[in-house]
Amino acid sequence: MVASGMHTGQWITLLILAFALGMDAFSLGIGIGLKGIRLRDIIKLSAIISLFHIIMPLMGMFTGQYVSSLLGNVATSAAGVLLLLLGGHMIYSSLRGDSAGSFDHRTAWGMLLFALSVSIDSFSVGISLGMFAADILLSVLLFGVFGGVMSILGLLLGRRVSSSLGEYGEACGGVILFTFGMLFLI
Repeated sequence: MVASGMHTGQWITLLILAFALGMDAFSLGIGIGLKGIRLRDIIKLSAIISLFHIIMPLMGMFTGQYVSSLLGNVATSAAGVLLLLLGGHMIYSSLRGDSAGSFDHRTAWGMLLFALSVSIDSFSVGISLGMFAADILLSVLLFGVFGGVMSILGLLLGRRVSSSLGEYGEACGGVILFTFGMLFLI
């Protein structure tokens, strides 16, 4: 029964983290969507974001497992601090009003740059999860699905609404990561 509760807890934690990381793709997708984007470009860009949301945390998890073996008991505190910093940065960026950057999202280079920019947070979270020996396959699949779906939603919504919601989406994701960082440290 305890193992079942731990599995359920891990599942819920991974869902919340996937949602938080997907909020970054959602919020930046709104910004790109406001510039005007074709449906074909939405599909291509979301597929690349989904792929990056799988690759980046996977690389982070392997790095985290290595760091965990080096740090031992300090790994939990390091993961908590990392999530605090990441969440704080996301909140700060949304309050400051940083834009997604001025690049052409229709080119291959622009799509790769955009996907990397919204997936870099996944690498840091992957490091934290690697320190806790989280289920790798479940984690990266959830991150990929949420990153892709939320980027589609953000890009589509960006075609129809104002830009103010995008800032709130990134701030919400930052608050969730910051909260998990606090929980790891307590």
